[in-house]
Order: sequence, then structure tokens, then C-alpha cells
Amino acid sequence: MRKKILKLLIPQKYYNKFNYFNNILIKNDSKKHVEVVLNPNEQDLGLYWDPEFAEALENWGIDNTWNEIQLLLSSCKGKVLDIACGTGITMEILKKYPQLDLYGFDISDLLIEKAIQKNILIDRLKVADATKSNYLENEFDYSYSIGSLEHFTLEGIDKFLEESSRITNKVSFHMIPVSKSNTNEGWMKTVQSYFNNSEEWWMNKFKRHYMNVYSIPSKWEDSISYGRWFICQNKL
Repeated sequence: MRKKILKLLIPQKYYNKFNYFNNILIKNDSKKHVEVVLNPNEQDLGLYWDPEFAEALENWGIDNTWNEIQLLLSSCKGKVLDIACGTGITMEILKKYPQLDLYGFDISDLLIEKAIQKNILIDRLKVADATKSNYLENEFDYSYSIGSLEHFTLEGIDKFLEESSRITNKVSFHMIPVSKSNTNEGWMKTVQSYFNNSEEWWMNKFKRHYMNVYSIPSKWEDSISYGRWFICQNKL
């Protein structure tokens, strides 16, 4: 995730230099190298209360996912939920479409406070867990998540998708990374822990909870993953 954010924030010619010198510093400073034992039954949640991380989220989807979610929703009409909405930046972008009645939630009260500072109505936002949001069944016509689902545990992924299906009447859109190797590389860690698995692996997860599932490419990518949108239908 850290490299994804930096590539968006730093021009390419400077990013290459930064990455080169950063790798040297890590290799030459043994104090900075910590052996991490990965546990796929635990999430890294602390980052969601980091002000610097909140600031980086403001630029994460420029030129890729923020354009794509507009294309997916621009012809839709009704009540829409941003799952794990972060600072509310995507909701702010979608305000230009008056036919969309926008709501959002996130597990972090810090990020929700950032969304409120954007003048998003408080009654459209709440602090909640994506695995148990407590919205009503079929409350939303559409829902979406961007770069969130892959950070959940195996159990959490199923609960997330079960919940998103339960509260979404028509279609739910989810953008996640899939491995460029097209293999199941499993639970790994950069700044956050996440699953970097094949498109087929993810498709099987979605099909457990939705009537029809389709996959289309996203413009987003990094050195080991391609972005994919999974379009999940409960009703047409």
C-alpha cells in the first residue's frame, strides 16, 4: 500500500530515485529491518487512525479508480453506499450526480471526521465495521468499495461480502488488486497486510454471495498487482 500511495503522490522521475535510495537505506540499516510474522487471522487496523495515512488517501484514486467509479455509477439512480469510505473523498467526487443518494461508513472515527469536514451531511455517515454494518436488508440500490476488501482476513472477506450482499438490492462494485502472476500469493505485508491472489480465487469468493459476478480491469496497478472491478448483481 505504501508504494501504491507514493507512486501516486510523487512524479515518476522522482519516485524512481526515492525508491532506489529507500531500498539502500533499508538494506544498510539493520535497525530498520524487522522480521514480520504474518497472521492471516489478524488485520492491521492501526493505520486507519494515522493522520498521514488519512492525508495520503486524498490522492489515492486520481486518474484511475475515481474516474472508474463515476463511469460505473453515472447512469445509476437511487441510494448508494460507500463501504469503508475513508475520508469521504469518493463521495465528494460523486456529489456531481444528483440522482445518487450517497451514504458512507468507515471503521475509523478519524476518517469519518475528515469526511464531515468536507461538509458531507453527518446523517449520511457513520462509524461501523464492514462485516456488521447494521443497515437494513436491501436498504441500498447500489454499493461499492475501493481497495478495502483485500485487507480483511479470510473469515472477514466472507462476512464483508455477505453483509454487502444483504444490504444491496441491485449491484455492488468492488475494486481490489489481483496478482500479476495469476497465482495465489496469499497474505502479505507492505504497510498493511492484504491478500494478493488470482482473479479466479477472488471470483469464487464473490460467487458465494451474489447471483451474477463479472470482472473488468481497472487502470490502477503496482509492481505485483493489477486492479480489477468485480461487478456483483443481486438484481438487474
